Amino acid sequence: MSDIYHPPIKRSVEIAGHKTSISLEPLFWDILNEVAQREALPLNAVIAQIDAERLEADTPPGLATAVRLWLVADLLSPPGEE
Repeated sequence: MSDIYHPPIKRSVEIAGHKTSISLEPLFWDILNEVAQREALPLNAVIAQIDAERLEADTPPGLATAVRLWLVADLLSPPGEE
């Protein structure tokens, strides 16, 4: 369980034709990759979806925070409710 306590890793992504970088802990990168595989989408597409949803919020969080929150919500949602 100590492997989850790793500092964030910065990776470059492209969202709507714009390059940016996101710093996430390896655990979140792993889960994000699992979601991309499950949905049969490129990782950038999943991140772009999360980005679009966060921008609709009254007070949008930063992208890294939005990714973490989205992943937790996805994990907590009942199967088939995506």
